[in-house]
Amino acid sequence: MSKALIIIDIQEDYFEGGACELVNPVEVSLAAKKLLEIFREKDLPIFHIQHINLVQPHATFLLPNTTGVNIHKNVQPLVSEKIIEKNFPNSFLQTNLESQLDKLNIKDVVICGMMSHMCVDATTRAAFDLGFSCTLAHDACTTKNIEFNNKVVLQKDVHHSFMSALSTSYAQVQTVDEIINEF
Repeated sequence: MSKALIIIDIQEDYFEGGACELVNPVEVSLAAKKLLEIFREKDLPIFHIQHINLVQPHATFLLPNTTGVNIHKNVQPLVSEKIIEKNFPNSFLQTNLESQLDKLNIKDVVICGMMSHMCVDATTRAAFDLGFSCTLAHDACTTKNIEFNNKVVLQKDVHHSFMSALSTSYAQVQTVDEIINEF
């Protein structure tokens, strides 16, 4: 049984000067790069997920035909690596990700990327529901402060809440180094 790496939405709009800057995107992208390098070294399948906002009429980031949709240089795909374009938070919804994984007989996925409370959460839950065994690299994910009920919820609290919730049933939540040490 082989593993695959799913790198979700590490795109320019989430970095400094982007339309939706996240907390510590450079550090997170470099952590994801460590996973990317070990998967390349082991010649294991890698899927880069690229979000393009085509379905949300009032979207302000990851818009088509902008530099913000470009995958960041720290995790730039090789020509041989698959790029899956998506339009929804769930990387499986209306994409061929599931069929691509099935074609390779992948049962275990390692997930990382942006944003913890949105696309990482939706994709991890969907992967679990589809029968995949999920490992989530919590230090290779990030998000931003969000507001609820006129209160600001800090990024670290958003991130930890979602990682905690996902660790209860949906994924084994580990650091990048813990994941690499299992190879």
